Formats: sequence, C-alpha cells, structure tokens
Amino acid sequence: MKFMEMAPRLLNPAMRLFYPLSAIIAEIHISRTTRMMKKTLSIWVLVFIISAVAFAEMAWAASPKMGKGRFAGMVLIPAGPFTMGRNDGPDEEKPAHRVFLPAFYIDQNLVTWADYLPFIQAKGPAGPQGEMYLDTDDPDSKIIPKGDTWVVEKGFDKFPASEMAWGGALAYCRWKRKKLPTEAQWEKAARGADGRLYPWGNQKPSGEYLLLGDFRGQTAVVGSYPRGASPYGVNDMAGQVWEWTASLAMNYPYKPKDGRESLSAVDARVVRGGNSASAPDGMTTTSREVVMPGRQATGHGYLGFRCVTEPPHST
Repeated sequence: MKFMEMAPRLLNPAMRLFYPLSAIIAEIHISRTTRMMKKTLSIWVLVFIISAVAFAEMAWAASPKMGKGRFAGMVLIPAGPFTMGRNDGPDEEKPAHRVFLPAFYIDQNLVTWADYLPFIQAKGPAGPQGEMYLDTDDPDSKIIPKGDTWVVEKGFDKFPASEMAWGGALAYCRWKRKKLPTEAQWEKAARGADGRLYPWGNQKPSGEYLLLGDFRGQTAVVGSYPRGASPYGVNDMAGQVWEWTASLAMNYPYKPKDGRESLSAVDARVVRGGNSASAPDGMTTTSREVVMPGRQATGHGYLGFRCVTEPPHST
C-alpha cells in the first residue's frame, strides 16, 4: 500500500486523541481568559466605585447639604459605612474598622462666642448643682460681665468659643435641642468615606488649609479656611481647638452600645481635631486625645465644640 493511502489510517488514531485534548486545552484557555476578564472587570468596577465616591464627596463639599429651619447652619452627613481608625497610627487609633452610621446633621462651624452668649445669658456660667459651664474668671473667656448681663468682648464674636467645661458643652447642645457628637460621628464628618488622613485629603497641614498657630488657644474666625473643609463641607475640623465629644476613651473597635456613650459615667473622654499648634499627627481625622474627669470639669482655652442632631425621618 502506498504511503499516501496509509497516512489517513496512521493519522486517525492520533487525530482521535488530539481532538479531545485540543478541546480540553481550549476550554482551559477560555476558562482562564474568563477568570482574567472577570478579575479585570472586578478591578475596574472597584476603581469606578471608589472614583464615584470620591467625586460624590467632592461635589458634596463644593455644595454642602445645608439644613433649613431648626437645622440651619448644619450640614447633612449621609447614612452609610466609613473606615474608623487606622492601622499605621498610634495604638489608640488601631485597628482600622468599618462603622455604619445613620444620617445626622452636624454644625458646619464650631460654636462661636456669639453662639454661646445667649446660653450664658439664659443659664449663667454655672449649672444647677454649681458645676462649671464656662470659666469666666479665665482671661481666655471672651464672654465677660457688663452690668447685670453678659456680652462678648469686642472683635471676638465669630471666633470659636472655648473655656467651657465638658458639661458646659453638653448643656449648650441640650439647650439647643441637639447633642454632643459621638467620636464616630465626628470622625465620619471629618473624614468621609474614602479614608483620608486629614479633612482636606492626605496632604500635610499647611496655611492653605488651616491656621498654623504658635501656641494652643490661638484661633481664627470660624470658616476662614474653606479649602480645609471636610468632604461634606464641614469647616475647621483640624486645628483651631480640640473638640469635645460625648464618647468615653475606650479601645477600638468602636461599639456604640458597649457603654462608651454613657453621659453619666465619670471617666476619661475623647476630644478630636487637634489645636492650631498641634503636630501634624494630632490634626488627623483619626487622632484621639484623652481628657481626664478633673480637666473635663473646668474650662480650657484650647477646647471647643460643635453639636449634632438627627434629621427628620423623611431625610
């Protein structure tokens, strides 16, 4: 038999073996390609989501969702998760973890001397049990007596109020039908959902974003540094004055129902945001400064606050 006649018979067994193998190889290739495509698609979807969040927060900061009526002067912080704490910071800021918060309003600016004045005029500088609200004996207090009333020292109306005890900040917020922020609320309002290190981003503090003071207690008119606003358009969340929160100083992860939000407990509490003379690490959105009960009961020229409240159910 000639070779050309024998060739198909010789090749057929080989071809019968090759075809299944080639099919298997093709299927493996297609499977690998599909997995790679899915992985690539997943990465692009993730990039899109992160970019969309960043864009949304930039848009939110450019046009903060300002409240009206009794929410005037407050910014709406949307419901959702955010990253609280960080893994590359001090131990008290570890671990980074996800926290979900419902929507809330927060004061766009720190409470000013002009804001705090009507409260002192109505309630006086001490509470019903003689507890300090405002240390009016300290020269750093810009609310001063005049006849039988109180006034703000000329030129300081729009500067952040300070020298109030923790109880004085808490009582003011209650008087306004609001609350002191928890440290989780404070951090989300300062940081947003993208995990930034400072309210304005990850760039180190500079005079473009905030007042860089020579001593703690040195302040500027609130809202003077709009480029330093948080992703939601909240001003002065780094520098100026440390801000009182409602939260006790407890380890992370943050659990709102583990006792840390008790307002009656006498224990160390957390202040946030740093002051104008703080080091960069003290001005981060994650920085936690601890104030012991004795210091909570008195006023300090480098401690101020802002308030929060819940939005209507329709928000």
